[in-house]
Amino acid sequence: MRVAVCQLNARDDRAANLAAAEALLVRAAEAGADLAVLPEYVDYLGPAADMPAPEPVDGTVGQFFAGVARRLGIWLVAGSFHELGPDPEHTWNTSLVFDRAGTLVATYRKIHLYDVEIPGRVSYLESATVAAGEKPVVVDVEGLRVGLSICYDLRFPELYRQLATEGEAQLLVVPAAFMAHTGRDHWEVLLRARAIENQCFVAAAGQVGDHEPGRTCFGRSMVVDPWGTVLGQVPDGPGLTVVDLDLERLRTIRAELPSLANRRL
Repeated sequence: MRVAVCQLNARDDRAANLAAAEALLVRAAEAGADLAVLPEYVDYLGPAADMPAPEPVDGTVGQFFAGVARRLGIWLVAGSFHELGPDPEHTWNTSLVFDRAGTLVATYRKIHLYDVEIPGRVSYLESATVAAGEKPVVVDVEGLRVGLSICYDLRFPELYRQLATEGEAQLLVVPAAFMAHTGRDHWEVLLRARAIENQCFVAAAGQVGDHEPGRTCFGRSMVVDPWGTVLGQVPDGPGLTVVDLDLERLRTIRAELPSLANRRL
């Protein structure tokens, strides 16, 4: 399975954001990717006052990525977008997965919301405008079990353990818009930890750079193997990396160091 993680600098122009995402997906397909992963809030990352109206999963954003997946013949984890939520004050932060025919095969709504106050650094209350999802999701991608998550979920290892054990995930995907302040110290460490402890591949696609006053994302999108080795990483700026997942190596690691099988709790 060849996987691409795409790194974007989405801003306050939805049409431009979608065009930039499509351009990276074209490059991924040309490189032979079977599955491509886009970042969190691929549709819009700018001032809340100017955000386009939230949409259902089959709205403009969903139809756009369904069409791209179909045209390119790839599986696509379309990062996340602002889905029409349960009430007028709240959206859902939602990831859509499309197969090679452009059929929507899975929907995941972000469970853990980014409510953080770091004095002088970060002040963000995601739950003020976003409703939390409730259900972990694993999707079968041509025999590869893929566990879905979004950004702040990364700090909650119990979610990934459930994806790996109950969901039998072999690949964990993490679309993200990870803040630069915490990303410098925690992003790679957390991704490698989730890979090691769950003996899974991890594919993390991040936003990068400035998006609005006071919000800068870390980037450094990467693919990590079940031993915690970084197989590919995108440098600063928009771009992508394409990595072949060696599923035999995953089986070997799980057989030789069977920590999942040995767990007691």
